[in-house]
Amino acid sequence: MAKAENNCVRITLPVDLITAGKFYENANTGEATVDSGVPDGWMGLDCGSESIKLLVEAVGRAKLIVWNEPVSVFEWDKFSKGTIIGGEDTATCCAKWGTEEKVSHVSTGGWCWLGIPGR
Repeated sequence: MAKAENNCVRITLPVDLITAGKFYENANTGEATVDSGVPDGWMGLDCGSESIKLLVEAVGRAKLIVWNEPVSVFEWDKFSKGTIIGGEDTATCCAKWGTEEKVSHVSTGGWCWLGIPGR
């Protein structure tokens, strides 16, 4: 984080989460903030509404986005609001939402992203 700050790189992280009592498609859900924490026995499975607003803003001002892995359990509609195209599951996300033609480049390179110049 310090390296990013020293290089004027803005990193956007979630501030709230959609939580679930268990890893199950029809699980009971709740909400939590990063400050309050996820309740014991629960887990964060998606970005909350405030986090999504921050991500939309970040994507809107970006010239280049390098994103690895989904930010939610995108396979289940209930927990798929915070995921955009990126990472190992890129092709699956694109197919699910019919966005293949809206993406200029699809890479499932995973760890290969660590070798990009200028990181």
